[in-house]
Amino acid sequence: MLAMIRPPPPGEGKRGEQGHLAYLLRQAQAATRLTLERALTELGVTTPQFVVLTMLRAYPGLSGADLARVALLTPQTVGVIIRNLERDGAIRKTPHPIHGRVLQWTLTRRGTVLLDKCRRHVQAVERRLAAGLSASAQATVRRWLARVAAEFQQAQGS
Repeated sequence: MLAMIRPPPPGEGKRGEQGHLAYLLRQAQAATRLTLERALTELGVTTPQFVVLTMLRAYPGLSGADLARVALLTPQTVGVIIRNLERDGAIRKTPHPIHGRVLQWTLTRRGTVLLDKCRRHVQAVERRLAAGLSASAQATVRRWLARVAAEFQQAQGS
């Protein structure tokens, strides 16, 4: 009879420090996303909606296409998110002053309040992410992640 072979839990074997960087990054991202989804559930907000709200606070007036790029989502997904957030009164559209067919999106007061509530939930997750890291180590991780994203995107010609 064959014995069932089970992979080790996250943090051990190839799912731990001996693992490939790309796999470990994906594993960490998946665990973080699930934790964020659970944290935002009681507010009725999905992680992609939270990202869109966050990007609109940081960069008001983005078009749907620009939102898709900075939120790392497909244009189709952003289209659905925009419709839902607009329906709920969290965002509003205005025509671009020069390119009238381009719609620009901004947070409404309601959207700002919702994002602030989301941020309180997300900050607890971010504290867990940073637990055990000094300010210097956090800066190193942030710098490394930003550099990887920039270099890989530049290499793709995007």
